[in-house]
Amino acid sequence: MVEKFLLLFKIPELRRKLLLTVVLLAVYRMGFWIPLPFVDQAAMQESIKAMEEGGDSGFGQVMQIVALFSASKLGNATIFGLGIMPYISASIIFQLLGQVYPPLEALQKEGESGRKKINEYTRYATVVICLGQSFFWIKALSSGGLLGTNVILDAWDHWYWHLVGALWMTTGTVVLMWIGEQIDAYGLGNGISLLIMAGIVAQMPQGGALLIEPALRSGVRIGTDTGIERFLMLGAVFVGVVVWVVLITQGQRRIPIQSAKHVRGRRQVGGQRQFLPLRLNQAGVMPIIFASSLLMFPYMVFNWLAQVTDPTQGIGKIVTILSQAFGGGRGYIYSMCYIGLIYFFCYFWTAITFNPREIAANLKDHGSFIPGYRPGARTSNYLESVMVRVTYVGAAFLSLIAVIPTLIASSMGIDPLIASFYGGTGLLIVVSVALDLVQKIDSHLITRNYSGLLESDN
Repeated sequence: MVEKFLLLFKIPELRRKLLLTVVLLAVYRMGFWIPLPFVDQAAMQESIKAMEEGGDSGFGQVMQIVALFSASKLGNATIFGLGIMPYISASIIFQLLGQVYPPLEALQKEGESGRKKINEYTRYATVVICLGQSFFWIKALSSGGLLGTNVILDAWDHWYWHLVGALWMTTGTVVLMWIGEQIDAYGLGNGISLLIMAGIVAQMPQGGALLIEPALRSGVRIGTDTGIERFLMLGAVFVGVVVWVVLITQGQRRIPIQSAKHVRGRRQVGGQRQFLPLRLNQAGVMPIIFASSLLMFPYMVFNWLAQVTDPTQGIGKIVTILSQAFGGGRGYIYSMCYIGLIYFFCYFWTAITFNPREIAANLKDHGSFIPGYRPGARTSNYLESVMVRVTYVGAAFLSLIAVIPTLIASSMGIDPLIASFYGGTGLLIVVSVALDLVQKIDSHLITRNYSGLLESDN
């Protein structure tokens, strides 16, 4: 394995791509140390800490979800504060519009030229979304409606500087978008996914410090929260979850396909048996992202209603209970809504990305068929029925992955940041991006007659 790792630096093209990717990711991380000059960073950190100590765990959860999906850290208010989330939002919007808006659907069918045109529209939409989000974010910091106090410095607390700050944050997002595209074109892996993965992995030192801090403070004692058996159990659970995520992520339902036989001259071609792979997790991580993002809105609405109503009255009590249920992220109501939305978005996203009629038509055009099913409508119906069952299994897998951090945090009494590395969106993104990166590296090695990173040399 060490020889294969060293081989990455012996191939000039692969070494250049790898070094460029590392340098661009380093530039992305350096942006987190460039704060916005008009924000009182100390006051902002104190306000966030006071809200969390005051029992408002929902606000911390919302901030953590936004930071996770955007490859940013809004709590630091840096030039990369919005991260890449506006670009992801714009991409999702155009991907969904491509299914219902005929002009965009026609562009998608034009191939490479249509894809470039859609990417251009996505960039423009990213700038517009980013300007709106950054301006309202700064106004919320100024009005005190977000943290309960104004964290904008008095000399900068003017609409003009608010607009300048919005332009700075928009420029930061555009730079991140450019970094992602450069990694796509000249580096290794998917640029946007690598940015999100780098943001998640960067939290691991903090999570590790929180895990070992009690042991360093009070010592390692068997039978306590700092016992060695507890650390061994956590390590075994982490390895087991990662292995399980890899197996399910790579799992496929293989549909046998038989190609028709053709006689060309004196030769008979075709008649080969192949397979159509249907992934168990066809929707990827998108259902968890959509479900988590959507569940932020009930917390915001109920939290606002709890502030404007009397908590001792009937309506006020109900609103307060719902605000705590959706804010903490650990209650039964939140978990059930979370799982229900994951199932919904799994089927929704699969219906958008998987078209059984188009696949059946392509098989028919190429003279292939599924044994036992006539080409055309019957093949399409069969593929759709199989995909419904496969999606149900994939949704169950995503639901379990999503609630594992909550189960570990509540049952073992560890910090939610530590528990997030044992499941949830973060772990799924890291595993998926790492597998994609390994596949990209293997493709370079195989084209040069080397074995892949995960293949045996024999």
